[in-house]
Amino acid sequence: MSSKKQRRREAISALVLEQGAVTVGSLAERFDVSMQTIRRDVDTLCESDMLHRVHGRIELSEEFLNTPFDQRAGTNLLGKRAIGEVTANLIPDGATLFISIGSTPLSVAQAMRRHKGLTVITNNLSAAMALSEEVSNRIILPGGEVRLPDRDILGNDVLEFFGRFRAEYAVFGSAGVADDGGLLEFHTTEVRATQKICENARQSFLVVDCSKFGRQAPALGGNVADLDRVIIDRQPGEQFAPLLDRIEDKLIVAEGQKT
Repeated sequence: MSSKKQRRREAISALVLEQGAVTVGSLAERFDVSMQTIRRDVDTLCESDMLHRVHGRIELSEEFLNTPFDQRAGTNLLGKRAIGEVTANLIPDGATLFISIGSTPLSVAQAMRRHKGLTVITNNLSAAMALSEEVSNRIILPGGEVRLPDRDILGNDVLEFFGRFRAEYAVFGSAGVADDGGLLEFHTTEVRATQKICENARQSFLVVDCSKFGRQAPALGGNVADLDRVIIDRQPGEQFAPLLDRIEDKLIVAEGQKT
């Protein structure tokens, strides 16, 4: 395969990861090639389980699509609350922190409602609202379009926004955790945003409930082994025992902890 063809197919995959679905016609126009060429690219890409072709477009397979935010926020409430309380106890009043998008980072924000004098840099509007109840806190948000129903902001402007700040803590979640500790997301923009806040924070806190272990998502980010703290609600399945053994000194299992 020519390098030009390989780059085009990689770019097509990246677009589908970002947007969830793209039409064959828009791809042909974007890459300035014939419909026949794009169809060959699409046929090859759809040989994997991640992508499939439907009525003139290429899209992510259902198992790789994210569930609606309100549905995610309403699952495993006790586990997420335990994660939130334990994480909140690790962060003192007056701290500066990044908080990423997602329902588990939101649980951390809700657990920190009594904290005072925080400086919070976030693209998670629900987290911002939870922490704005304390008037001594300073809440800093990026500009841009609000993504609904998730109530967050993503995009290149968010990466530039996060790049302008430094913080003591980065609190973030993940759509999935692979057997080898790889952190998975549904969009590459989410991966880049997480990488940026981790780069710009002294300590990185991954907050995930046990249902995320083994969950599929297409975009690969960092690895749990590279983080400062991994806070989970309870132990996941046996297949993840070797991974958790490797990060034992960084791991906090929230359920059963005194808060």
